Amino acid sequence: MPFGYASPEQIMRDRAEYARKGIARGRSVVVMQYADGILFVAPNPSKALHKISEIYDRIGFAAVGRYNEFESLRLAGIRYADINGYTYNRSDVTGRGLANLYAQQLGMIFTESIKSLEVEIVVAEVGEEPERDQIYRLTFDGSVFDEQGMAVIGGQAEAVSGRLKERYSEGLPLAQALDAALFALTEPGGERPAPGQLEVAVLDRNREHRKFLRLAGPRLQRLLDEIVAPPAEPAPAPAPETAPPIGPEGEIDTGSGE
Repeated sequence: MPFGYASPEQIMRDRAEYARKGIARGRSVVVMQYADGILFVAPNPSKALHKISEIYDRIGFAAVGRYNEFESLRLAGIRYADINGYTYNRSDVTGRGLANLYAQQLGMIFTESIKSLEVEIVVAEVGEEPERDQIYRLTFDGSVFDEQGMAVIGGQAEAVSGRLKERYSEGLPLAQALDAALFALTEPGGERPAPGQLEVAVLDRNREHRKFLRLAGPRLQRLLDEIVAPPAEPAPAPAPETAPPIGPEGEIDTGSGE
């Protein structure tokens, strides 16, 4: 047996452990359906480095891990979408096709390269109706998961996903969906990230042509204000006045006993 030999199983385990440790250092990202499309939320203090991006007309991208690695994947996805949309038809570019492309790239790198990519990504496509929305979660080894309604990636994905399930339901308005995402991303007893520390975007099915919209500045602040100050409940109507009882002789009975 040659010196330094390691079995293929051990090599795969070491690569997977290495990738998981790198991903665990990144803060989680939430991707979830809401009434009018798909919402992306990520704590991100950087104004230049985005975890959430647009890939094509109806397709969004979110990632955690090493920025330079998932940025190269994002650019590859844009090139794939542009070439296929131009060569064939824009409707031929789908989230499923993009997820398959990423799965092939991630799987090949994981099995053939010395170092696996320290990334986890989500590809989401908004449909004409909520039933046609698609959310795909991809791991560092090329595994693809077709998520229903929501997906969480990042180091604390299990804990965040558990808290998100407490608040998630189908057809939430945008403000309530954002509230649920922020609740999930905030540890119990902790403070929610400030607006300047958040990266928020949507795929809005009601928009014409390009569905991706980044929410920042006053637009994001208005949504956060809706969460902090929900609409006031109407004041109860005053009770109707009742006339005092009348005695047997037509006199008002005061109840004094005199």
